Amino acid sequence: MSQPWKTDSWFASPWNYAPEATQGMNFPAQIRIHDVTLRDGEQQTGIVFRRQEKVAIAKKLAAAGVHRIEAGMPAVSAEDEAAIKDIVNLDLGPEIFSFARCMPADVKMAKDCGVNGIITEIPSSDHIIKHAYGKSMDWAIKASIDTTLAAKEAGLYTVFFTIDSTRSDLNRYLDLMERVSTEGHMDSMTLADSFGVCTPQGIAMVVSKLRDRFTQPIEIHCHEDFGLGVANTISALANGASVAHVTVTATGERAGNVPLEDTIMALKVLYGVDTGVKTEGLYELSKLVQELSGFSVPPNRPIVGDSLYHIESGIVAMFHSRCKQAEPLEYIPFLPEVVGRPAVDIALGKGSGLANIEEHLERRGLQATPEQANEILAQVKQASISSKRLLSDSEFDGIVKSVLQGTPASV
Repeated sequence: MSQPWKTDSWFASPWNYAPEATQGMNFPAQIRIHDVTLRDGEQQTGIVFRRQEKVAIAKKLAAAGVHRIEAGMPAVSAEDEAAIKDIVNLDLGPEIFSFARCMPADVKMAKDCGVNGIITEIPSSDHIIKHAYGKSMDWAIKASIDTTLAAKEAGLYTVFFTIDSTRSDLNRYLDLMERVSTEGHMDSMTLADSFGVCTPQGIAMVVSKLRDRFTQPIEIHCHEDFGLGVANTISALANGASVAHVTVTATGERAGNVPLEDTIMALKVLYGVDTGVKTEGLYELSKLVQELSGFSVPPNRPIVGDSLYHIESGIVAMFHSRCKQAEPLEYIPFLPEVVGRPAVDIALGKGSGLANIEEHLERRGLQATPEQANEILAQVKQASISSKRLLSDSEFDGIVKSVLQGTPASV
């Protein structure tokens, strides 16, 4: 592809691909997407996924081509354990992982569920070990060694996950990883920005240090507390991490985990990195998770927000009118069908212009004189201002009828 920033499906910035911008990037040949919606996503306050709901989400994740699904934590409840077993037995295609505390008993529960691998967690900062757990670093090291060896013995792919990595003393953190790597066992390691407090530059620095010191693959797990989770995840991948932990539509603790949709699309469109995930299913997947979780997202949410491609601005509606046939990417960054979302729609409101009116008249097969079109626009704007919202089709029909037939409108 000679111009990866400009295809039939998207139009990004050519600056992204300038040699000065890409210098030093080291994306791995294959990036694996590890979805944690069914575990970390469910930790969003108020979200509860029942057994069959977890199975339904897992099926959609598999259909989208997600590489790994973290199906839950069997120690949470008997229903969670049953859901994990259901997902494993369906043999959906992706690898199925479960989450575990650094306790050999949790490893046994995971093994009994039949999962491919385990994410086993331990706090890595002295302060959180002391204040939140009431323990010492020696306890954390011993528990990590014992549990990872138990996971190895059980034949489980073992991902060692360090809570609060990014608020740890760096040397202490690296020493913890060294002890577990040499005295315990890890097939891969997870750098966790558990509280979303690191920067892309900080993430890049630590991933580089991990790559210099260890041979195991690096996984990245970030949160969105300062809105940098996607940027931090991409920074880690660009510096050699090979697995990204995500959730559907940023469900998760506090401000949420890194959203699957944003990460996949940013990698594909802005960096030219195709993870293999089928983007056409992202909108439908997001809708399913929203429905089953009862967790609504802002209408202007990136990638999957319902009003994202509703155009109210008169200027942008004019762009749409002039370009929709030959050059639709002049007014949107990617075509809606790329993520399976509804087509661009022209809204009617305070910010509308004549292009909005002309679009809606054309849909109805109606014509108006310039004077009538301006009068319709004036009434649309006033009705929107009075009601503080967009107008419905029926309200617009009433205004059009009043102007074209000279009868009073009732909006």
